[in-house]
Amino acid sequence: MSAKTKIVVLHMKKLIFTGVMTALGILIIVMLILLFGHSSNDDSNQESVDTMYIPGIYTSSVTIDGTPFDVQVAVDENHINSISLMNLDESVETMYPLIRPTLDELAKQIIDSQSISDITYSKNNQYTCRMLVDAVSEALKKASPQ
Repeated sequence: MSAKTKIVVLHMKKLIFTGVMTALGILIIVMLILLFGHSSNDDSNQESVDTMYIPGIYTSSVTIDGTPFDVQVAVDENHINSISLMNLDESVETMYPLIRPTLDELAKQIIDSQSISDITYSKNNQYTCRMLVDAVSEALKKASPQ
């Protein structure tokens, strides 16, 4: 009789172990579905907000040697249409001849990629590029519906 009791006890342990593991497996699957289900919805909503702009022309002011000028960005609902310099004083353009060609190069890259994240520029004018990219970024923040 003791042999039968041992067999029943061993089978009961296996059943309990199988039940606990099945419950843990189901719990993990439910948690993964909840975790990835909500994050993918949030990411798609975030992307649609990031790529949408309020149509218009937005400016950001930059000052060099006490002389301000504006970087103007024109956008429609989904695209960056143009980037240009406004109110650039002749003396600033003479003292900093790389400003206009640098912005033209950056504008082409930004309009082609519709993003300011993957901009490439040479080390010779990295500070000018960084200043202009920051100004474009500030103007795009103004265009964002957030």
